[in-house]
Order: sequence, then C-alpha cells, then structure tokens
Amino acid sequence: MAATPTARAQRGHARRARLVLGWLATLVLAACSASVQPVAEFRDRRDDMRMAVLPDLPANAAVATFAGGCFWCVEADFDRLGGVLATTSGYIGGRGPATYAAVSAGGSGHLEAVRVVYDPARVSYENLLHYFWRHIDPTAVDRQFCDHGAQYRSAIFVHGDAQRRLAQQSRAELERTKPFAGAVATEILEATTFYPAEVYHQDYYLKNPLRYAYYRHACGRDQRVRALWGEQATD
Repeated sequence: MAATPTARAQRGHARRARLVLGWLATLVLAACSASVQPVAEFRDRRDDMRMAVLPDLPANAAVATFAGGCFWCVEADFDRLGGVLATTSGYIGGRGPATYAAVSAGGSGHLEAVRVVYDPARVSYENLLHYFWRHIDPTAVDRQFCDHGAQYRSAIFVHGDAQRRLAQQSRAELERTKPFAGAVATEILEATTFYPAEVYHQDYYLKNPLRYAYYRHACGRDQRVRALWGEQATD
C-alpha cells in the first residue's frame, strides 16, 4: 500500500533530524579532534581566542594537574567535585607556549590538561586521584575516547615529591584492584610550565552546553567509562 502524505512527511522530518544531528555531532567532534583543524567558528571569534590568564591562587589552596583527553570534559568533571575551587584548561609537557591549533595538530609535545585548584581541608589529593581514574580510560594509549594522538593521552602531572609518591601508590593500587582487564597506561610526569588555553575553551561546557553535550555523547566518553568501571563509575 502506498504511503500516505502524512507518513511520507513524517519520514522526511525524521530523515532531516538525523542529518542535522549528524552535522552537529561532526561539528562539535572537530573541536577536540587531533585529526582536524579548528572549525571556522574558532577563527571568527577572535576575542575568545586570546590566551586565558591563570587566576590567583587562594590562601591555603593547592594545585593538581591532570590530562584525561579533551580538556572540556575533564574541566566539567572536576568542577562538580566538592572542594575544587577553580579549574583551568590548558597545555603542559611540551616546548614553550602553545595554542590550540598547534597542540591539536600534534608534534608540540604538549598534552591537553586541566589545572585543578583545590582546598586540601575539603578534598585530599588522594580523593582527586580516585576521582580522576574513574573519569578516564586508563587503558588507552596515545588517545582518550574518540580523540586520538599523544596530545590526548592520560597523565598525572605531579607537583613535588609528595604528589609523586601518592600518584605512584594510587596507580599501583589501581593495577591490583582494577575491574577491567587492560593494563594501566596513564603516565606520571613531573609538572612543567602550564599554559592556559584560549578563553574560548575555558568553561566550554557552560558557555556552549548543547555543543558540549553533543560532543561528549558522540565521543562515547561516559559510555566507555561505565563499561570500564561499572558500579565504580562516578557521576
């Protein structure tokens, strides 16, 4: 039996909706992907592409630095944790000042990372490590989720001997108790100069909630975390 005009219209609307969703997913995936150049929108928003400035460190606060793939997501995750006072997306581990274009293209030596300022009286460094592990894929080598390249690998950048010791203990404990089969590939590295990313990237999940949501879902981040960690995965 031939389809009615209403049925054909409904199929047409559904097809267009799929195309629009696909286009949006492609657009937002481009933002953190190592395999593409920044989208045109980045170039058009010149004010937002100036480099951010690190906020002053509050009295009695401490700093931790984590790389877990796309810094939009790492920043959003840590902002939800009690005791975290501020987060800044940026670049670390490479040679000299960096830009998004240079880091995403590969070869700069930098990783996308997040500088976490926290109150040790409210959340310990051990708690930060526990939280970090359960928001990444520790088994991935030179990538995280849909973002591929050494600039997206996971790492803990330690500030001093005390953090190094705690990070090493945490990784060793994870190797003994992990609920997944793969080896832990996350590196522990000495923190070098941290370069804040462009203003555009700071608090991206708050400034662009729809694009961020599309990116995070299409990248499979939360799906992979749940598959790895099961009931240990934290919201």
